[in-house]
Amino acid sequence: MSFIDNIINEFDIALKTLSNKKSGTSRGYPAEESPENLTQEEKDLSIQLMRVNLAGEVAAQALYRGQAMVCEDNEVKEHLINAGLEETDHLIWCKKRLDELGGNGSLLNPIWYAGSFALGAIFGSLGKQTSLGFVEETEKQVVKHLEKHLEKISQEDKKTIKILETMRADEDQHANEASESGGEELKDYTKKFMSMTAKVMTSTSAHI
Repeated sequence: MSFIDNIINEFDIALKTLSNKKSGTSRGYPAEESPENLTQEEKDLSIQLMRVNLAGEVAAQALYRGQAMVCEDNEVKEHLINAGLEETDHLIWCKKRLDELGGNGSLLNPIWYAGSFALGAIFGSLGKQTSLGFVEETEKQVVKHLEKHLEKISQEDKKTIKILETMRADEDQHANEASESGGEELKDYTKKFMSMTAKVMTSTSAHI
């Protein structure tokens, strides 16, 4: 495709992502359809956590798309696109769980998408090893983030727990795959920058 065609295609994918119309893989919803009896306090906490996770999955879509758009290595590009498809499953699950709980996504999701796409494109343009290293570090930080949510959430919310556990396993696998494909460890200051930007997103998405 030409450069203009690529831009149009990315706008289309962005709109589908932000409107929750992007398709994932054929995997089913991890949480069983079963009755639940959560207090309002437990439900409010789950809504807040899943709003943050939905924002994170929106950002993940953009990171992968930004990297893939500038990637010149076909093997790495395929890896990024396939990982992005699995991340779309997470996006769908988070939105469905939010709907079940009666919550809404963050109003700032378009900003997270735009910023993450640009960040992905920057790291993707730095070469195969750096691009894969960025994927590895991103996924490692997401795993830590999900583990914190699993510690916070009410043990009565078994549906959300199952979703988060499945997501954590996927993210850990993506990190390992990126490392095995030749990703290099990023500098400490880069890791800190990534952690700081993630904290800005998660802290604001929890409330807006």
